Amino acid sequence: MSSNNHYHEDMLSVEEARDAILKEFSVLETENISLLNCMEMVLAEDITSTINIPPLNNSAMDGYAVLAEDLKNPELNHVELDIIDSVSAGEIPQKTITTGKTIRIMTGAPIPDGANAVVPFEETDELERREKGKDTNKISIKSKILHFQNIRKKGEDILKDSKVLRKGILIKPAHIGVAASLGHAHLPVIRRPIVTIISTGNELQQPGTKLSEGKIYNSNAYSIASLVQLYGGIPKIIGISRDDLYELKNILILAMEGSDLVVTSAGVSKGDYDVVKDALKDMGKMSLWSVRMRPAKPLAFGTLEFKSNKVPHLGLPGNPVSAMVAFIQFGRPAIQIMMGKELSPIPRIKAILDNEIENFDKRRVYSRVLVYKDENNLYHAKTTGNQSSGVLTSMSMANGLAICPEYTDRIDKGEFVNVEMFDWPEVI
Repeated sequence: MSSNNHYHEDMLSVEEARDAILKEFSVLETENISLLNCMEMVLAEDITSTINIPPLNNSAMDGYAVLAEDLKNPELNHVELDIIDSVSAGEIPQKTITTGKTIRIMTGAPIPDGANAVVPFEETDELERREKGKDTNKISIKSKILHFQNIRKKGEDILKDSKVLRKGILIKPAHIGVAASLGHAHLPVIRRPIVTIISTGNELQQPGTKLSEGKIYNSNAYSIASLVQLYGGIPKIIGISRDDLYELKNILILAMEGSDLVVTSAGVSKGDYDVVKDALKDMGKMSLWSVRMRPAKPLAFGTLEFKSNKVPHLGLPGNPVSAMVAFIQFGRPAIQIMMGKELSPIPRIKAILDNEIENFDKRRVYSRVLVYKDENNLYHAKTTGNQSSGVLTSMSMANGLAICPEYTDRIDKGEFVNVEMFDWPEVI
């Protein structure tokens, strides 16, 4: 028992490992990016407007621009006015309104000089005149109107020289709309990190090739690349390295070029073919850790160094589920830091456990579960079958990871459990 405790003392907690990893990351540089590629990126500078929006007083609806004073007599039910012009959005009115005159105006069109209100066409006899063939150069107004009624004032939305978008915001669709309304085709944002991904192992083959006997397809590169994309980074898969020290070192040097983070999968545990460890000893400052978690105990992190180039490296376990769980815990926050985002914890909910979770070695267990709501609107968490770290389908059927804390032997069916929900949209 005492040796077992000593073994666990050598391991880092998930939080200790995460803190050590994140110390090595900082915010990346600013780039000007086209509007439609800015979603979920962090604005790097304040955006100040050089124009008023709206640029001029304009009509809030289709109707008639009038002098409100012409319609102020409550004893007159109908006031007949002369139509002297019409103006649509994008046109500049050419005529001035004086008493007894009006201009037909469309939504968004600038208000003519002299006018101080707009009467909606529904409050006129426009349709009746058309139907009965009456004089369409005149119009009768059926209601009173207040000064500036139905007019959108110049600068009502945005005033010239005002600060409109603030540095540090996470860009959403409405921000992109505002930027476009100011005339911006690009925005200064903290750029997306480029994450280069290498898989190691003699047994691996690329998807799309004919599978040879004894080989398996390289799934890790694609699941990790998809997580990189999900979290806002740009994944770059550069292939497979055999379990050969010389080959791996050459691929690592290639991976460092133009990369903000190099991720490897496999080769970091304690077997004879764990060449990643050996390559890293020769190529920089490397910490090889065991983390008190299951799956994903073996983990490597450090800095690759070649000539004057230094790039952080995250060495994930080779088992497919372990690689994903480790990247969710450690890769996700690293990307957030590089993109200038606030570190946000993984969304958590409490759910009633449908199956027990056993913890046989005092590590923190991340159990793949499907969270759903019962007829009473309560969350339940149901494990998704075989929890072996090689069974990737159990991850594909899950929408979260139920946590059994370290040193807790089990969580029984019917007990509440904390579930870290995946970031992708869930229907629960």
